[in-house]
Amino acid sequence: QCKFIFPDNLLGISWVDSSWIPILNNGSVLDYFSERSNPFYDRTCNNEVVKMQRMTLDHLNQMVGVEYILLHAQEPILFIIRKQQRQSPTQVMPLADYYIIAGVIYQAPDLGSVINSRVLTAVHGIQSAFEEAMSYCRYHPSKGYWWHFKDQEEREKTKPKAKKKEEPSSIFQRQRVDALLLDLRQKFPPRFVQQKPGEKPVPVDQIKKEPEPAPEAVKPEEKETVKNTQSAGAKGPPEKRMRLQ
Repeated sequence: QCKFIFPDNLLGISWVDSSWIPILNNGSVLDYFSERSNPFYDRTCNNEVVKMQRMTLDHLNQMVGVEYILLHAQEPILFIIRKQQRQSPTQVMPLADYYIIAGVIYQAPDLGSVINSRVLTAVHGIQSAFEEAMSYCRYHPSKGYWWHFKDQEEREKTKPKAKKKEEPSSIFQRQRVDALLLDLRQKFPPRFVQQKPGEKPVPVDQIKKEPEPAPEAVKPEEKETVKNTQSAGAKGPPEKRMRLQ
């Protein structure tokens, strides 16, 4: 009769022996599991007694104590081995399950460990969220409570700012701007003028006005010819006289 001693938590470790992987099958998987370097194997179990006495595994049903059995097999990838406490030939109590995937042995977590892990993860996440939310909370007697997010401000600074599209001006804006510019030009006339493009601006006072063309002197002979043409045009052509035969 073997006494079972509860080992430490082995959920975070795994074990593998690469030399056994090519020959793993239903008949050799228990021998692979009973290797001395396997931390999941209890050497005080009934399997060791049967192996030392060179008996078959069928004699495990007639013994009382801890034993290992092959619960499920899906060659050559998956094997499930159960550790159980046998109390009688017909009564056993499961203690732990181990699954072998591609030769690597893991311990399957029990329901209590799964619930405990999930609850601790949820509580840790909620507590971290509350602590982070409290770090952004601010209070002042005159303002009250408000939120101050530093990370969000830094992210907005690092983000490239999108260029805003310039909207065209309206007709009212253009007319109003033209009226204001005309009013300013009348109040403050320009002091410099650029006569031609590319030349330097010149003060308005230095610009010389071009003299107006003087009336041309008309000769007296030309005046008489002009008068004769005007009078002839007014009187019309001379009448033709009849010839006498």
